[in-house]
Amino acid sequence: MTIATVSPSLEPALRMQLRAHIDAACARIAPAWPLDRLIAVNPYWGWTSAPIREAAATIGATAAAPMLMPRAWYRSQRDAGLIPDDAILRAIERLGLSRSVADIVAALDDEAPALPHHPLVSELRDAQRDAAREVLWRDYLLQQLGQTCEAYFDGAQASWTAAATDGLYAFWRDLLLHDHTPRLLLGADDIRRAAAELPETAEALIAEALDTLALPRAARTTYLTAVLLSVVGWASVASHRRWEARLRGNDDETIVELLAVRLGWELLLYRTATASDLPARWTQERRQWQELADRVGAAQEPEWVLQRAFELRYQEKLASALAWHPTLRHADSGPAAPATVSAQAVFCIDVRSEVFRRHLEDCDSGVQTLGFAGFFGVPLEYQPLVGTARTQLPGLLAPSVIAEDVGTGVEALRETLVGESQTRQQWRGTAAGVPSAFAFVEATGLAAAFRMLRASFEPERTRSEAPPGIVPMLTRRSDGSPLDARAKADIAENILRGMSLTQGFAPLVALVGHGSLVVNNPQAAGLACGACGGHSGEVNARVAASLLNDAEVRAQLAARGLVIPSRTRFVGALHDTTSDDFLFFPDAETEATHGDVLAQFRASCARASRRTRAERAVKLGVESSDPFALAAALRQRGADWSEVRPEWALAGNAAFIAAPRRRTKALDLKGRAFLHEYDERRDVEHRTLELILTAPMVVAHWINFQYWASTVDPNRFGSGDKTRHNVAGGNLGVYEGAGGDLRIGLAQQSVHDGTRFVHEPMRLGVYIEAGAEAIDTILAKHAHVRALVEHEWLYLYRIDAESSNVSLRTASGWVTVASGNAARW
Repeated sequence: MTIATVSPSLEPALRMQLRAHIDAACARIAPAWPLDRLIAVNPYWGWTSAPIREAAATIGATAAAPMLMPRAWYRSQRDAGLIPDDAILRAIERLGLSRSVADIVAALDDEAPALPHHPLVSELRDAQRDAAREVLWRDYLLQQLGQTCEAYFDGAQASWTAAATDGLYAFWRDLLLHDHTPRLLLGADDIRRAAAELPETAEALIAEALDTLALPRAARTTYLTAVLLSVVGWASVASHRRWEARLRGNDDETIVELLAVRLGWELLLYRTATASDLPARWTQERRQWQELADRVGAAQEPEWVLQRAFELRYQEKLASALAWHPTLRHADSGPAAPATVSAQAVFCIDVRSEVFRRHLEDCDSGVQTLGFAGFFGVPLEYQPLVGTARTQLPGLLAPSVIAEDVGTGVEALRETLVGESQTRQQWRGTAAGVPSAFAFVEATGLAAAFRMLRASFEPERTRSEAPPGIVPMLTRRSDGSPLDARAKADIAENILRGMSLTQGFAPLVALVGHGSLVVNNPQAAGLACGACGGHSGEVNARVAASLLNDAEVRAQLAARGLVIPSRTRFVGALHDTTSDDFLFFPDAETEATHGDVLAQFRASCARASRRTRAERAVKLGVESSDPFALAAALRQRGADWSEVRPEWALAGNAAFIAAPRRRTKALDLKGRAFLHEYDERRDVEHRTLELILTAPMVVAHWINFQYWASTVDPNRFGSGDKTRHNVAGGNLGVYEGAGGDLRIGLAQQSVHDGTRFVHEPMRLGVYIEAGAEAIDTILAKHAHVRALVEHEWLYLYRIDAESSNVSLRTASGWVTVASGNAARW
């Protein structure tokens, strides 16, 4: 059902105008992925077409949502020497403001003014409520809407949920006609009667509400956006349904239906208001909307200067390090010589990989590491032996191929696993049934407690998803058609060119995916590989390795001039980022022909694991000089059902670097940088550069801004205290407490250690070693990427391969910020 077909009473021109406002408001809400596929998202994604300061002012005026830290935090950073006067001066100049350093510093001694915002009708009703009433309309609406949405979306927990085939709005309207709660709880006798008079379709309701509330056209998108932001958790779930539908060439109207539901409450509260001055107050507030964003923007100027100064200090220091360091003196003009490199390890660009790569290279000079998006360029949907298929690729993409588990005895194993799965489902059904729930707990509680305690004291080691002898492999295209050697070679070629590995192959090439073994964490997928759709990267690594070992695929590649030596074998591997344990998945041929090299590489990884654990332990507050005790302690954290911080994941992320590894190899980037291998000499047509700027860079930006938003606005874009999380609808999301709006973003324990913020909000600094003309051509081609750069949602720096000068891309062109000096080398 589409909105455009259900309101024939509206004139076509009026419907188009209405639809434009609806679509613009809905586009402001970023998608939130379900818990089992949880990936990072920039919650401001729908605002990036505007400059960030303008967007922040509009968001602040629309929903009282801050996009910056409190002044007290900037004061603490200045006291720590992280926002010096010279950085403030450069920030003022870069922002084009007529302020002095003294003016900005003086603002730190003042409390920031309260920011005005557009109130909703529900807020005005709450302001007029009887002071003796304990329940606010806002709280009741969140609870009622949450229960409605969970019942409507629920496909996992509630077997009693009736099918709602007419859309969310019709489902809500029908429930409201039978709901006595407003009268019993709030003394609102007339809500049900007014609900009976609501229009029958979502579009008609929206049109009627906007007319009744006398919203001028210039304010309609803003008001509808404010309505959606008041239930941003459920709105983000609905936005995800639309996102996935559009990836597949379809559409979904659930977010429009949700808008109608929340707007329906605005209309009901307006019509049933007993206070005679509500219409007058509404009119008065509405008249101020046009000027509020300007007032908010002016009030936030000192914070924007301080924020930019804080970022400049880090970004310019890194730019200088990239422009000058010793390893460039010895960098040759070609790939590493195979004679000196026994193994190459390709890691995900995830910031956690930077720490391990640095230690692995220090442990073994014969290992060369590279960085590539952790789905390894295989746009796959994985069908495990049991259960539903899942996508293992970035949320920006749709799958095009299917991977399945194959091997000897796979059918017999499938039958066994299906039987075990059915038994587990029966137990879950028994536990979920109301009549048997308490009996189930009494019967199994002690056994469950024993299993939980045993798991805590005997933590599992990193484990493979596939049983021994079973290998995930590509079997067909997503549309079911065959996948021949040529099509497989297309994927393989994209993989190798994407990681700039087209020559200079080592005897052993490890493709290292990553995952995180933790328990009792509904948001555990957020610790896994975002490039793999919130799953472990094992499947992608193993599929890619199998593909690149395939003789037919290699023959196809050789015909294209991309020759993989016969002595080179690829192997999949898995890095557990919680414990820093490793698993390897060599096939029989690799074990037979490369046993010695593989054994040496395993040993080097084991040494690197010990060093990586020691570095990470400091930030986690785990102390032990015994490497074996430290390994046990970190495994214990993942197995401890009461541990709220098993690892810090991507906290602290601040930079994305796409360059040859020699550019960064001598630098300790402290686990704050995404590292993507890129060599412009092997990318003549700049297709790989275009892919990096439009996919991995955007994904890194999403991660960066999820951490930003969860830090600066935890009440709206963070998920609160994870010890209070309750799962909604199986995998829909989490409540903080018993209900209300869904919580999106990161838990407070993911960005704060209880004393201080571990993540410091900082826009991503992107450093690309490539020509200015090539970058500008790609930006001109992709408007959304250009907007991220020119509207300062991230900062794009260019490293010149010859001079090592580093330049910043601004809206008006390139500005040099650091100079290389080859004469001093």
